[in-house]
Amino acid sequence: MKFVVLMAEEDPEAWDRATQEYRDEVFDRHRAFDEAVRERGQMVAGEALALPKEAVTLHPARGGDRLVTEGPYAEVAEQLGGFYLIDVDSPETALDLVRLLPDGYTVEVRPAIHIEGYDG
Repeated sequence: MKFVVLMAEEDPEAWDRATQEYRDEVFDRHRAFDEAVRERGQMVAGEALALPKEAVTLHPARGGDRLVTEGPYAEVAEQLGGFYLIDVDSPETALDLVRLLPDGYTVEVRPAIHIEGYDG
């Protein structure tokens, strides 16, 4: 089963102010997650994301072209900072693995679904 692991953070710019000790701890937790996923399944993809201010959002078309705005989709307290796409045997395994990630993130784990007839 594939799962998308979305990691949100309250202060996306906190990394710039972080100590090297804190950064090392964060990297260690990500490496532990990566290794554990590979032991129990497959790491399909994963990336850190640029700051929300670098996002461009296309809104639904309303009688013409889509409206394009600078910045993230929603103005919320937490912003998406990165993601993983993992392939493991169960939702319980996904949750066990996600507990290895740094505690500073709000983490959403969502099953990825296959849409019949679409193999894009």
